[in-house]
Amino acid sequence: MNMAIRSVTRSALARGWTVHGVHEGFRGLVAPPEDGKIEQLEARTVGGILGLGGTVLGSARCLEFHERHVRERGIANLAALGVDTLVVIGGNGSQTGAHALHEMGLRVIGIASTIDNDLEGSDITLGADTALNVAVDAVDKLRVTASSHRRASIVQVMGRHCGYLGLGVGLATGAEAIVIPENEMTADEVAERIASAYARGKHHAVVIVAEGATHNATELAKILERDHGERIGFDMRVTVLGHIQRGGTPTVFDRLLGARFGNFAVERLAAGDSGVLVGLRKGKLVTTPLSEIIGKQKPPALDLIELAQVLAQ
Repeated sequence: MNMAIRSVTRSALARGWTVHGVHEGFRGLVAPPEDGKIEQLEARTVGGILGLGGTVLGSARCLEFHERHVRERGIANLAALGVDTLVVIGGNGSQTGAHALHEMGLRVIGIASTIDNDLEGSDITLGADTALNVAVDAVDKLRVTASSHRRASIVQVMGRHCGYLGLGVGLATGAEAIVIPENEMTADEVAERIASAYARGKHHAVVIVAEGATHNATELAKILERDHGERIGFDMRVTVLGHIQRGGTPTVFDRLLGARFGNFAVERLAAGDSGVLVGLRKGKLVTTPLSEIIGKQKPPALDLIELAQVLAQ
């Protein structure tokens, strides 16, 4: 997100525009002006942030934002500063709020950003590549210990109701089983995969579980131990990666994507666009009306699911 913030700021300044940054998302947008949640940004303000994880502007939930009078307060706060346009960097919730503001007459453009990669309008969203790399690195390290002690590691990754992270991590680490909401595996099927690895003489096994699966990693491990303990062969250990996946240094891919998204958002605003989401489709920067993406969840690519099944044999 920081590279996108930097890119939007400097691209807009290059056009002679004035830029402000809103701290704490929509909560900061609707906060009383005296709270100082909206500050003017200059080129140096966003210097040195491109390699930082997270967002220097911060993020926060604002449950009251669904109320029209609250959104009107946010629009009024912007108008008092002479701001007539808002760039919203975020996922489904953020873009739903962006669409609501657009419907109320504010010029808005969204930038697709979520580690879950479940947002329609972009083949890959900002932050997903970094989250994948952080999770893969963690699983690679777990594999070292698992191999030394002849264990099966049951690893839970994030993704809410989308299995993209689980699928990507599982493929990249050669997991024996990948359990995601879009392609559920039964405990019996997972046990068969682990037992097969043990029978082939492997010193370890890895099972990746997406947090949106029917059974989380802890629940799945208990079922496996209860019903298939002797058959599996390995001792089992559960690891929940949690919010470690939201940290880490942004990858080169995400830095370049953030730069491209930010500059393209400014270009489209200059061209008069509003109410659209900036994303990447087949390697090209595109915009999609926010009305077409809100309330929808993009599923993982079918070919990746099929590939995971083939490679796990």
